[in-house]
Amino acid sequence: MAAKRNRWTYLIFVGVTIILGLSSRQFSGYLPYTINLYLGDALWALMVFFMFCFIFRLKGTGWLAAVALLFTFGIEISQLYHAPWIDAIRQTRLGGLVLGYGFLWRDLVAYTIGVAVGAVIDRLINSYLP
Repeated sequence: MAAKRNRWTYLIFVGVTIILGLSSRQFSGYLPYTINLYLGDALWALMVFFMFCFIFRLKGTGWLAAVALLFTFGIEISQLYHAPWIDAIRQTRLGGLVLGYGFLWRDLVAYTIGVAVGAVIDRLINSYLP
């Protein structure tokens, strides 16, 4: 049975994740290289997962995780396509944050980690609700 999520909770999660993601590069000197390499991308995928929890609050955690992975993987694969119009969008701050710049296999690993962390958080939260 799917959880009935509180939208305010997930909206707060989205906001906190955005703040952490945007500030993750500022504190990169304090983190081990491997964590720093994946952190921003994992947080982006976590934010996407929380956004889907906000939008589709009656769906199950597994469904949400699958959709978030499809979305994030789709964005990453789209980075293999380069045309002047989409590269112009990628050169803007928002376009670069959403669409990224170039395909990297390791980003798929980071997205999987971020979505998995989100799924665990979602399950923990919803296991304590009636």
